[in-house]
Amino acid sequence: MKINFCIIFFVAFSFGLNARAGWLSNEDFFYISKEKDSLLLSKEQFRTEMKTELENILSYWIRNSIDQENGGFIGKIDGNDVKYPKADKGLVLNSRILWTFSAAFIHNPKPEYKMMAQRAYSYLMKYFWDKKNGGGYWSVDYLGNPKEKHKQIYGQGFMLYGLSEYYRAFGDKAALNSAIELFKLIEKHGFDKKNGGYFEVATENWQLTDDKVITQGKTDQKKSMNTHLHIIEPYTNLYRVWKDPFLKKQLHGLLSNFTDRIIDKNTQTQILFLTDDWQARSEIISYGHDIEASWLLLETAEILHDETWIMRIKPFSIGLSNSAQKGIDTDGGMYYEIDGKHLKTQKDWWPQAEAMVGFYNSYQISKDLRYYQQSLKSWNFIKKRLLSPTGEWYWGINSENKALTNMDKIGMWKCPYHNARACMEMIRRLE
Repeated sequence: MKINFCIIFFVAFSFGLNARAGWLSNEDFFYISKEKDSLLLSKEQFRTEMKTELENILSYWIRNSIDQENGGFIGKIDGNDVKYPKADKGLVLNSRILWTFSAAFIHNPKPEYKMMAQRAYSYLMKYFWDKKNGGGYWSVDYLGNPKEKHKQIYGQGFMLYGLSEYYRAFGDKAALNSAIELFKLIEKHGFDKKNGGYFEVATENWQLTDDKVITQGKTDQKKSMNTHLHIIEPYTNLYRVWKDPFLKKQLHGLLSNFTDRIIDKNTQTQILFLTDDWQARSEIISYGHDIEASWLLLETAEILHDETWIMRIKPFSIGLSNSAQKGIDTDGGMYYEIDGKHLKTQKDWWPQAEAMVGFYNSYQISKDLRYYQQSLKSWNFIKKRLLSPTGEWYWGINSENKALTNMDKIGMWKCPYHNARACMEMIRRLE
């Protein structure tokens, strides 16, 4: 889409900004063409709105998610704020709550954030941690009894993510030790020692299995982009606090997995499912995962302080960002994915959150204001379509722009992680 940039005059009383009168710098402002959703937003205004929204998200979870009767957090609340007190509780949900409120405490050390993080940590280790075999169960029932006992590598990754962030926030050595133990279990049982990369799932006692894989269920789909993305993410976070040489080696290997195997160099999109020896087994394009990977992979290179990898990843970041742009609708919202010619027209919450960060990350790399424009448009779409009057974000909207109130606000997959993290990332980056 062709974008018209306009030079505009600064009007101090209209925007309450402390800047000298005169022509605006591209570095400070961006004008989104003459469309219905036109807006002029300074970085400081953008940052202020992110701070307000972060508070709104976290406050909703503090008010609504705590399971006062059975401990931990309630397993499900729908889009109409109806609670399901006997819903199962998921490893991903509880691990993401742990990460979110630990990160929130680092960002802003409020006592209520510490309370939520400590509650999540205690419940996770008491009920989800497998005392016999190590690692986390996929789910427990509302009373905390193990329900699905298999060891999803994706789920172990999020447990590690939460534990390492909890250590970052509070210095709890037991949490760090559990994170390191989990890392070693993943490496021992989930790492493909022949071809590199990580398998999908193991049984309760860590025997590899094809049951309950996150892939499409085809027998030759042994590996997924999604699992690798959410292993490099927690491994990176663990490396912040534990500079282990073997962990560093595995992070380099994961970056190579993406640049050499998972990202299609011709299309600059990620291959969702692969065989154990990295043969492509999917033509689906996931716009949300592509824009998420565009900034997460660069974050890994930066945490490693590896200039060679930083320079190597930046073109991939821009490429993934450009490919994800194809999934943007005229209203600024991002579709989830396309399978051949079949476009999923539903717009879920999490791709919009990742789009804000991913496009802004591309702006930081390139200084191309079109990426800043799209980051702002993503936020504008969220404000217009996804924010619930009672707090939190709806799951998404359908093709008729109706909120999906039949879907979870809190659930196995609907967590405070994508949107709260996006707000914290934007606050930090907009500084």
